[in-house]
Amino acid sequence: MQIHQMRPTVLCFSGLDPSGGAGIQADIESIGASGAHAAIACTALTIQNSQKVFGFEPVCHQLLKAQAQAVLDDLPVRAIKSGMMGTLENIIALTELFETCTIKHIPYVLDPVLVANSGGILGDVKTLAQAFSRLLPYATLITPNTHEIRALSGQQDLHDAAKALNDQGANAVLVKTSHDFNTGDIEQFLYINGRIHHTSIVPRLTGEFHGSGCSLASHIAGRLAMGDDIIDAITAADAWIHQTLIHADKPHQSDNTQLIPNRFI
Repeated sequence: MQIHQMRPTVLCFSGLDPSGGAGIQADIESIGASGAHAAIACTALTIQNSQKVFGFEPVCHQLLKAQAQAVLDDLPVRAIKSGMMGTLENIIALTELFETCTIKHIPYVLDPVLVANSGGILGDVKTLAQAFSRLLPYATLITPNTHEIRALSGQQDLHDAAKALNDQGANAVLVKTSHDFNTGDIEQFLYINGRIHHTSIVPRLTGEFHGSGCSLASHIAGRLAMGDDIIDAITAADAWIHQTLIHADKPHQSDNTQLIPNRFI
């Protein structure tokens, strides 16, 4: 048996989605597809399927922090990614980890999950939006959807919102317009230090997808762990996520069902 050197690791802070469409499973599969290894600090147990969130139970912040520290003491963590945090206390616990020298300079992708695509509540939206601002100064990249970027910035115009998050400390903001329009291609803008550094057009596919946002953010984190710069990581993730959506699984025959990205393509 040949022993290989450990792959670069992405430490993910995310909740358990029993359907496997989003959350922990999406992180593991997306990061694996990037070439990196996923390690998980579980933030919450949720009650949900591919279509709806029914409730959740957050992990206490001491346990969350202990999970993360155990991974940091053991594996070659080269990037951090956070999604659903669930509570203010959990966000503060992650902030405290960033305040140590251990992970201060590791690339960090912040996916500021406030609600599920189905509309299910994953924590108090106002409290979480205010709390996420504590993490912005540590974020290499933040990947909010249009609802989240407006809640975080207080701005309605997406460009003004991105600049506001840059002003609050986020190094780079990926603006995705998919939630604002139902037709036409999806435009993306990457803002760094208040200026657009990269734009892309992503073909819009028919249907709604469960877990596409966390999959994209996790794949970007994986590529950063593998050594890509931000623009190369986003470009690779865009191409990959498009294929997962083209080949997405349909849980139900209804036209209104959310599809699950096929991350094994």
